[in-house]
Amino acid sequence: MNLPNKLTLARIFAVPVFVALYLLKLYIPAFAVFILASLTDMLDGKIARKYNLVTNFGKIMDPLADKVLVYSAFCLMIENGVMPGWMLIVILAREFVVSGVRTVAASEGIVIAAAMSGKIKTVLQMIAVPMLILTGAEFEGMFGTLLHWGALIFLWASLIMTVYSGIEYVAKNKQCFSM
Repeated sequence: MNLPNKLTLARIFAVPVFVALYLLKLYIPAFAVFILASLTDMLDGKIARKYNLVTNFGKIMDPLADKVLVYSAFCLMIENGVMPGWMLIVILAREFVVSGVRTVAASEGIVIAAAMSGKIKTVLQMIAVPMLILTGAEFEGMFGTLLHWGALIFLWASLIMTVYSGIEYVAKNKQCFSM
């Protein structure tokens, strides 16, 4: 197994550690684990492309690892009231639609590359989540207020980009829906 794939697996194995720390209300350590896991996403892709280590395992598991990490965080935040549940429903609906389109396309021998809007969505989510994690630490004063509002801005921006990228994805691949 090459280094990029090991980093992807490390991100997956970091999820239960992150979840445990968050549930124990150890928000600063949970924040650190989330940030480190998120950085492995950037690092594994750069290494894989630079050294021609792209594998089928990586193509499948890398985006899945991102989703498991981010959506685990969103579930935790719904549980403690930091995020409304309907937002996660919208986000998951988009993911199911995109996965369905990709599955249909793959059955026809068509490979659909990730669009820039989907990558932006992921980046916005990976910025929103750490900020939301830190809101649990209940910082006081101006920093706490700025953190709270910044987290909400990035959360809403990621939701808007989620909807936009889903619509874009369906529109660009409407040939997959023909019967």
